[in-house]
This record gives sequence, structure tokens and C-alpha cells, in this order.
Amino acid sequence: MEVEEAGGGVENAGKDEVEAEYHSHDFEWEDLRAEVESDPAFSYHLSPFPGPAASTTSPPQPSSEAWRNFHRRHASGKFFKERRYLLKEFPELPNSKDCAKILEVGCGNGSTAVSILRSSESITVFACDCSKDTLEKANEIISNTKGIDIKDRFHPFLMDVSKEFFPDWLFCNACKSSHDSCHEMRKERPDFLRENQCCVGGMDFITMIFTLSAIPFAIMPSTIEQCVCVLKPGGLLLFRDYVGLYDMTMLRFLPDQRVGFREYMRSDGTLSYFFTLDTVRELFHAAGLIELELEYCCVRSVNRKKNGKKMQRVWVHGKFLKPPSWR
Repeated sequence: MEVEEAGGGVENAGKDEVEAEYHSHDFEWEDLRAEVESDPAFSYHLSPFPGPAASTTSPPQPSSEAWRNFHRRHASGKFFKERRYLLKEFPELPNSKDCAKILEVGCGNGSTAVSILRSSESITVFACDCSKDTLEKANEIISNTKGIDIKDRFHPFLMDVSKEFFPDWLFCNACKSSHDSCHEMRKERPDFLRENQCCVGGMDFITMIFTLSAIPFAIMPSTIEQCVCVLKPGGLLLFRDYVGLYDMTMLRFLPDQRVGFREYMRSDGTLSYFFTLDTVRELFHAAGLIELELEYCCVRSVNRKKNGKKMQRVWVHGKFLKPPSWR
């Protein structure tokens, strides 16, 4: 489900200037907040959203088909931008122990997975997305990337995380006997499992990179809960999303595109929710996770195609731990 506001070529992704663009804090979020909240032109973003009884707008529905259409429109390699900067933001990934297993939720075209696989030959990535076309594109891109042998290391699977349960082979019911509060899983058996394997034994890491904001806010708690189900005790959930409150993208939405509190729908049917740190904290704490890091990433970039227009982007970065003593 992931979406990136600007495309880029994979051949440029490793350059220092591209990495620096994402690995910096150019302004203070509180200053941006004061600027936005004092501007009458943005007042409609700040007003309470009417409840179901008072609203004539239907609540947003899971937009899986909209995201599938989005990825079909952006199926070319030009939309691929390898995210090597994430290895700086999440050094736990390249420095992980041997044979670490990572689940990427909403993998898109593989721009995160390819960097993770490149960082260590001992990492295995399991990646899901709601779009079959996107998964095929991700597999093609990663298979053709020089310097990466993906045999038995990259396992994409089709799944709409906003509507479906994770497959049982990630962390089966027998192996998660102390996780009785988790939802029932889909019972499947992939070809790569050995005959004596019931599942892959749970995940050491889960990445949610530019994914959570794309599903309806009401579904976010259950989505996070089921991610916790397949995460090993002591494992990390690594979170990064493009849409922090007062991000430039939010301020561009028109009043009639507002479908909830801090929730907007684009003309193509895809959704964006804009997070505060408190909202992220409450969502992940409710699922039983411990906050290790949580901050706004405030980046000022320049759009050279629009006469050097300055753009203020606000992303949210977080790391959350599943307690080692989880019962």
C-alpha cells in the first residue's frame, strides 16, 4: 500500500545527497504548527469532524482496490526509489543477529526490501501487499538487482492487511500458545517450508514503512494487534510514515476531501491519515508495545521543477519493542 510522493531512479538512490535529504531535521515541528494554526486559510483542517449522526459523508472504507489501481498506474521502474537511508534510521536491521526474519507490511514495489536484503546476507524478508501486480514487480526488481542473491531470502505473499489475517505459517497457533488474545490466522502451507516445519517461527522485526496511514483510522488498532501476534517477544516494530500532522500534503487537501478527523481521500480513492506523536503512541501502546523512539522528521526540500518552491515535509519515525516477557 505504500506511496511515495516523488519518484526516483534506482541508480541515484545511493548518492549522499539523496540519503541526506531524508536523514535530517531542517525545522522544528512546533514552529510549523504555530504557523499553520495562525493561518485562517487552514482553519478547516483544525475543526472537529462531525460524528456519524451529523455527517452526510459516509465513513471511509478500506481502499484496497484504489491502491491496486494506484500501483498499476505507477508500475514503471521510474517510480522505484531504493530506500537505503532507512538503514541509517533503523541500524538494528543491518546489525541484526544471524538469520533474522523480517516482515514488511505493505511492501509496495520492494524499495525497502531491496535495501534490507542488500545490508546482510543472513536476513530473510517476508513481504505482503494487497496488489498482486505490485508483488510481481517487487519480485522482478529484487531478482534483477545486482549483488543480491534472494534464493530462500525473499518471500512475497498477497494479503490485504486491512481486511485479512496473517497466514498461519508466519507464527502458527501451536507456537504462539501464549498469544491466545491474537486473532485467528489463515491456515496455509507455503512451498518453502520444510516437511518438519509448522511455521517460520515468528518475526524478529516488522517494518511498517509508509503503510499505516493508507488504511482507515478505525482499522489501525486491529492491524497493529495482528502485527504484534507474529512478532517474537523481544522483537521490534519499526515505523515510518510520510504523513505527520501539518505535512505539506495535508495542507493541500481541499475541504471536500476531508472524510474524518485528520483523514482525507484523494480523487483516486486512496486515503491518507495524518498522525500526531500522541496518536501513534496511543495506537502502539494499546497493542502492548513499548516505545523506544518516537519523533517527527521535519525535512525542507526544494522542487526544482516548480521554480525552486520550498516544501516542508513532516514524517513520523518510531521504534517499538514487544516485551521479552510477553505472555
